[in-house]
Amino acid sequence: MEEEDNIEGELLLVQAELHDIQGQIKELLDRQEQLSERESQLKSMLEVSKASRDTIHNEPSVAPKDWSGSFSWDSRADDIRFNVFGISSYRPNQREIINAIMSGRDVLVIMAAGGGKSLCYQLPAVLHDGITLVVSPLLSLIQDQVMGLAALGIPAYMLASITTKEVEKFVYKVLDKGEGELKILYVTPEKISKSKRFMSKLEKCHHAGRLSLIAIDEAHCCSQWGHDFRPDYKNLGILKVQFPNVPMIALTATATSKVQIDLIEMLHIPRCVKFVSTINRPNLFYKVFDKSPVGKVVIDDIANFISESYPNNESGIVYCFSRKECEQVAKELCERDILADYYHADMDVIAREKVHMRWSKSKLQVIVGTVAFGMGINKPDVRFVIHHSLSKSMETYYQESGRAGRDGLPSECVLYYRPGDVPRQSSMVFYENCGLQNLYDIVQYCQSKRSCRRGAFFRHFGEVAQDCNGMCDNCTSNIELKDIDATHHTKIIVSLLHDMQLNDQRATLLQLVDKFKAKWKESGCSNESVDLKKEGIEQLVVQLILNRVLVCVHCKYFHVNSYVYLW
Repeated sequence: MEEEDNIEGELLLVQAELHDIQGQIKELLDRQEQLSERESQLKSMLEVSKASRDTIHNEPSVAPKDWSGSFSWDSRADDIRFNVFGISSYRPNQREIINAIMSGRDVLVIMAAGGGKSLCYQLPAVLHDGITLVVSPLLSLIQDQVMGLAALGIPAYMLASITTKEVEKFVYKVLDKGEGELKILYVTPEKISKSKRFMSKLEKCHHAGRLSLIAIDEAHCCSQWGHDFRPDYKNLGILKVQFPNVPMIALTATATSKVQIDLIEMLHIPRCVKFVSTINRPNLFYKVFDKSPVGKVVIDDIANFISESYPNNESGIVYCFSRKECEQVAKELCERDILADYYHADMDVIAREKVHMRWSKSKLQVIVGTVAFGMGINKPDVRFVIHHSLSKSMETYYQESGRAGRDGLPSECVLYYRPGDVPRQSSMVFYENCGLQNLYDIVQYCQSKRSCRRGAFFRHFGEVAQDCNGMCDNCTSNIELKDIDATHHTKIIVSLLHDMQLNDQRATLLQLVDKFKAKWKESGCSNESVDLKKEGIEQLVVQLILNRVLVCVHCKYFHVNSYVYLW
């Protein structure tokens, strides 16, 4: 009996010491993760710094700090800015960027959504005598820009699949013979890579000295490391090869240091002047809401949020995962008295344009779009952007949520998240370069209940953190959070997967959660540890994937399924 007591006493001591060690391991793992993140940031910053230094050393021309000086076109530029575009003053870096372009330099612009990127090439286009070519990936954005420029009296046209034969004939005539008014021509990247006729006409335009500027919008699409990599963007380097003396401006709201280096190389602009603005949007409030597994409840939550927070029909966007989901969400919002309509690539061109116009003129409160297609619509008074579905990366979410508050007034960015959505999105990004890691970054953003949302963006883009000023849900939360020891839960999950893999079996995330609940009841563990709800187990499994204890693998033979394995 005494021997048993001694053994039990020693067992308690060993268990207590193990518990302490587990706590220390957790602290060390957390610190390791922090240091790894900082190491990655510092390496990226060092690469960019070296690239910038080499650029300056190799280029004897004017240094970037001089772009804020006086230039011969200042008075004309100010006149056009005020009297044509109706803009009273420049936003940060706009004047300097315009001066660099007008000086004939290639320019790379990293500027936050709503920072005024379009003016950086539209104003020089009006200042120049010739034609400015703009390459943009989104038809919706191109339509919006052409419509806006036409309203200002600036002759702008586009060559795309929806262009009429009459307009196409006119544009080619202007390029070929210089007959007609054309200041800004918008094309998709496919037009550059696949239309020999267009490139031939562009050659004639350049040979006659009438091609004044080339602008590459959403330039991150050039890079295989970019979140919206487009194969046809790879071929845009041909523009600099064929027209080496025409200044090029590449613009994007999101580009990590790796993406910046990659696209500079791909566009053949090694001596470009780079302008990087802060990614911070201080007027945007970021929040993540728990998403119900019941579809109708999610719509109820979204409808209630809109009607209670924006009762005066302020404009907003709701992003969805698929085109079918997009149509369904719009329908159900209308059934709840929210004036909404959908917008996606499968729609008839005329119908899509009508929806665009109604929303632009505030005759429609909410436009529901697919996350894959994006919106690209420059409406300054968007008060809220809601994500019904998980974005595929931090870059994608930053750009999509950045449609809000472009007028600088307070706006909200809301993401509805449940761990069960992760497998569906992972099956879509599994074969993309760094697709899963990009997804896991945004999942970590959603899972966090303590870290500043804004700080997550600063860390991701390698920028020095700024004060959130209470503009995210985590920084303003009064809810007391409690840590739960999930060691026992994790052991059961690992044991389940180990046995399944030995028997050549597999499980999706949701199947694994169901098996866990059954095993939990069988083992009678509920008296020893906290009995987590289904959503809690889902969150734990996802966190184990993020911590590389488990791995999510997509099966190419069953497109919708992603299976969970031990790392």
